[in-house]
Amino acid sequence: MILPLLAASAGHIHFTDLGLHPDVFSIGPFTLRWYSLAYIAGIVIGWWYLLKLLAQPGAPMARRHADDLVFYATLGIILGGRIGYVLFYAPDMLLHPIRILRLWDGGMSFHGGVLGTTIGIILFARKNGLNWLRIHDYVACAAPFGLFFGRLANFVNGELWGKPSDAPWAIVFPHTVPAGMIEPARHPSQLYEAGLEGVLLFLVLWFFFWRTKARYEPGKLVGIFVLGYGLCRFFVEFFREPDSQFAGTFFATTIHMGQVLCLPMIAGGIWLIATARGRRERVEPIAGDDSVA
Repeated sequence: MILPLLAASAGHIHFTDLGLHPDVFSIGPFTLRWYSLAYIAGIVIGWWYLLKLLAQPGAPMARRHADDLVFYATLGIILGGRIGYVLFYAPDMLLHPIRILRLWDGGMSFHGGVLGTTIGIILFARKNGLNWLRIHDYVACAAPFGLFFGRLANFVNGELWGKPSDAPWAIVFPHTVPAGMIEPARHPSQLYEAGLEGVLLFLVLWFFFWRTKARYEPGKLVGIFVLGYGLCRFFVEFFREPDSQFAGTFFATTIHMGQVLCLPMIAGGIWLIATARGRRERVEPIAGDDSVA
């Protein structure tokens, strides 16, 4: 048992040698963490890119709506992500409600964040008399920024590492096994996700928005997003260590919880794409020039 572990860690990069730390800086009691900065960067850059999309013909809302939308979406991301984490990964927190409020201790679910953001968009659209599904298409195109920075922050934190591997790019993360045991090199699955869910998914959505008429078929872009994310996440989970709270259970030995939560996303994405053409109608822009058939 020891020899394979020694072979898996020999000659590989050690995470501690990279000089990374979860905190950006501390001033008195205030500490800025990379994870928090990732959320801020994802929201700010996503908002900037959303404005670029809204400047194109047939936008589902005006520039003045964007600021309010960011508020609704941010609230949905935080509340949905935290509540989703509690329900899907740590239901024991329900017995200690004060722990749910301790966001700085970590614990956010992307799948919960998607649901929370969707609810936020629906409420925003109803308040302003807009088409929520078309707004969701535009928001989906900006979402990969948050995924990219979030996964990079996971890497900097040295969390959510992958399974043991002897791949040349495998990394030896600290504290992945009980004290006294040899740390094996592992897949940097956080970087896999940053590349697939962040970069690749952004490029796919960029192509369909800017090079096709997908934005005039309500639900098609958000369908591409949830399908793409579901497939990417399902694939990466084969290289990712299952969550420790599921050790020895069905969600560790057979299928990961992350993969289970991706199944409805994959099915929903396929349905949204397949039915998008039937929802196409003459788009009367909220801001801009002519309508688009």
